[in-house]
Amino acid sequence: LLEMMKYDFVIGSVHNLPNTQDFSRFDYSDENVDYMKMLGEYFEHVLDLAKWAKFDSLGHLTYPVRYISGDYGKKIDMSVFSEIIDEILLTLIKEKKALEINTSGYRQKLKDTMPDENILRRYRELGGKLITIGSDAHYAEHLGAGIDRGYELALKCGFENVAVYQDRMPT
Repeated sequence: LLEMMKYDFVIGSVHNLPNTQDFSRFDYSDENVDYMKMLGEYFEHVLDLAKWAKFDSLGHLTYPVRYISGDYGKKIDMSVFSEIIDEILLTLIKEKKALEINTSGYRQKLKDTMPDENILRRYRELGGKLITIGSDAHYAEHLGAGIDRGYELALKCGFENVAVYQDRMPT
């Protein structure tokens, strides 16, 4: 698909594990749903995506958290995943791929960006400089929602620039 057309910008993201439904469709109140195991597998797939590297920006790095914590109020100790998250971030840096600050969580129950400030700061600490900011708008009324707060967060985390893409090249 990437070779069939000319694109300005390609977002890479993981919405589900192989042969399963989207993370948005699970009932995380069900004790049989091992969301910590799912998150571990999710990050493994995101790492594979980062290594594949045929995208421009990695979208909403902590996507399942939107539902697990945001919709179901489950507390997640993200430090459990710090090693693999670092590996993902380092891979993005090595491959010269951007990390998206996804602001959709601001308008949802999560009330935070994906990834959150801690991961954004860690990306910066590791040498990450290339970021994009997106509102993840699926409806016209959500277009650009939270972008101003995303810019403020980027500055707070030490980023001086936000990448905009044309012909798959960041400026």
